Amino acid sequence: MDHGLSRGSWLPVTGMVICLLLCGCVVDLVLAQIRYSIPEELEHGAFVGNIAEDLGLDVAKLSARRFRIVSGAKRQYLEVNLENGILFVNEKIDREELCERRPSCFLHLQVVIENPLELYRVEVEILDVNDNSPSFPWSEFNLDITESAAPGSCFPLESAQDQDVGTNSLRSYQLSANAHFILNIQTRNDGSKFAELVLDTPLDREQQKKHEMVLTAFDGGSPERSGTALITVTVLDANDNVPVFDRSVYRASLVENAPRGTLVLKLNATDLDEGSNGEVTYAFSGHAPLKVRELFSVDPYTGEIRVKGVVDYEKSSVYELYVQAKDRGPSAVAVHSKVLVDILDVNDNAPEVILTSVSTPVQEDAPPGTVIAVISVMDRDSEENGNVDCQIPNNVPFQLHSSFKNYYTLVTSEFLDREAVSEYNITITARDLGSPSLSTRKTILVQVSDINDNPPRFSQPSYTVYVTENNAPGASICSVTAFDPDSNQNAYLSYSILEGQIQGMPVSTYVSINSDNGNIYALRSFDYEQLRNFQILVNVTVNVFVLDQNDNAPVIISPLPKNGTMATEVVPRSVDAGYLVTKITALDADAGQNSRLSYQLLQATDPGLFSVALYTGEIRTIRRLVEKDATRQRLVILVKDNGQPPLSGTVSIILTVVDSVPESLSDFGDLTLSPKPPSNLALYLIVSLSTISLIFLVAIIVLATISSAAKVPTNCMEANGNSSLSQSYCYKVCLTPESAKSDFMFLKPCSPSSTPRNNEAKSADNSWNALNEINIVLYLIFPM
Repeated sequence: MDHGLSRGSWLPVTGMVICLLLCGCVVDLVLAQIRYSIPEELEHGAFVGNIAEDLGLDVAKLSARRFRIVSGAKRQYLEVNLENGILFVNEKIDREELCERRPSCFLHLQVVIENPLELYRVEVEILDVNDNSPSFPWSEFNLDITESAAPGSCFPLESAQDQDVGTNSLRSYQLSANAHFILNIQTRNDGSKFAELVLDTPLDREQQKKHEMVLTAFDGGSPERSGTALITVTVLDANDNVPVFDRSVYRASLVENAPRGTLVLKLNATDLDEGSNGEVTYAFSGHAPLKVRELFSVDPYTGEIRVKGVVDYEKSSVYELYVQAKDRGPSAVAVHSKVLVDILDVNDNAPEVILTSVSTPVQEDAPPGTVIAVISVMDRDSEENGNVDCQIPNNVPFQLHSSFKNYYTLVTSEFLDREAVSEYNITITARDLGSPSLSTRKTILVQVSDINDNPPRFSQPSYTVYVTENNAPGASICSVTAFDPDSNQNAYLSYSILEGQIQGMPVSTYVSINSDNGNIYALRSFDYEQLRNFQILVNVTVNVFVLDQNDNAPVIISPLPKNGTMATEVVPRSVDAGYLVTKITALDADAGQNSRLSYQLLQATDPGLFSVALYTGEIRTIRRLVEKDATRQRLVILVKDNGQPPLSGTVSIILTVVDSVPESLSDFGDLTLSPKPPSNLALYLIVSLSTISLIFLVAIIVLATISSAAKVPTNCMEANGNSSLSQSYCYKVCLTPESAKSDFMFLKPCSPSSTPRNNEAKSADNSWNALNEINIVLYLIFPM
């Protein structure tokens, strides 16, 4: 009959117990540990304690500091309200399920707070409430007792089981009133109770064959709970001898996890009777605990005790087995003995690694000592088998520091570099000190977050770009490429051109750059004759060279037409073949082959009378002039460059053949010369020559005097080229009085070393091959 109370009646009492226990909680500052005590079977939301207040924490910062609790239990029995810091019951706790029959039951919690990192250990003791009644394995027990049994004989009874512990566990037994038996209560080594039925007065089978009694088991809880069983005693006729064990107590050692069927020991009992009265059988006594019956078996004929289940040292280090022996004769009487089995611990539990807190990713500039993770380890084995050491590889920039026993923090040992290693797989090896040693590995992925610690780098130290002149505005001329080893936004590049000037104008008026891809575009069409090269700075130097195009036709600079008419020259009729009549001078603003000029006679009144040097432009007579030659010769000279396609220009020259040099030339717009009276012509010629000679002599003296004092710039025109082989040529023109045109012209180099006249054409040809431009100096001396 169950005299226990229902669980619902415990609620008011439970509230009182909680309040009393919370008032008595102890804070151990040295171990940073807090202990609470609560009874089992509390409902969800039941108050455990104000953990924030007990730890001295600011409730408003619990969420920001990532306050959390970590439990080693399979279920999350307790939880914290981050709004008020109260620790409450999250799931109903059954102490018997959590800790079985251990005398003390604790929930171990780890409190983790970040920024800065703080660790606290919290123990919550689960107190037993009397929620289980004692119960017997069977509701009825049958005992056979011979009528010859002497008073004082003991007969073990099946023990009642109570899942509660402490004062709530089984406390005593009570036997209902009867005429022959009393109850003897004994205590085992572990403090549990069992009962023996003791014969108080002799039995008489002839008077009464059966006796029935009620055995009641009581626990020590408040209110008290109980359980009952019916005992039926059958009185047997006498059997003279009973079996006798060779030991009153047996003891054996057994290694945990021994395989099923392992022999623990062999019982030995003898009976002096013969036949079936002397045949002994073995079995567990009635008060052998059910757990023992599940773990061990007794062979009824041989008495061998063997392993039946899984023996675990971590659950129990010693087992008490109560066995009996009786013969097979009528009115057999059982005798009893005790077997103590010591369980030897083996290293059969590998360490467990629990990641309490992991902070990842970590910035690459995090200082050494930054906490990455909080790790706890545990090993269910005992002594050396339960001591655990943790290690990580040596080739990673991290270290393990032990804060408490079996608690470690993973910290950085040096600055990280995401560009070298962007993430680490850190293997934590937990190894116990058993033999052989067992280990557990757990891998933590630590990702390194990027900071902007790398400047962009260009693919080459400088760029050289060649752009042909007359390019289309807006066309891409080149692209610069840079890379940044950082990631995400830190690796996004924006290109821009540094401020500067090109020929006095901002560089931004010449070129632009695409800020996303580094493409550089020309904003205008370049002209080689005005701009040959310039520099752009985009954190890297870009040298832009403008390449020449044949876009300039040759320009005739000598001889030039006068007053809108064609250029004219006078040729004496008496000159010999090879006489230098005049020289065509032209310039081309292009460079290289595009500025190399050639001359050819395009049209002539008499093609066989005059020739033009191909590269110098000198017009010379091919033969002597004769009377039948026309007095007026018209020449059209073509000047052409060497570009592709070539460009050209023409000049027309009127050559007048005269017998002698006249004092003045008539208007060459008329095809005929105005007739002059031949009188006094010789006199005028002599006077003119004398005057010119005198002026020339005076000019020579003046120039020599001025040159000895200082260099005086001459009246000349000079075109400079880039080539180191450029050479200046001076043209000296001698004019007759009242004449605007030269009587003769010759070319000589201005350098000290000059070539003979018959080699001038050949030298000019060689000079054109090596020069980009020719410096031309014209010295003109005019009569006063």
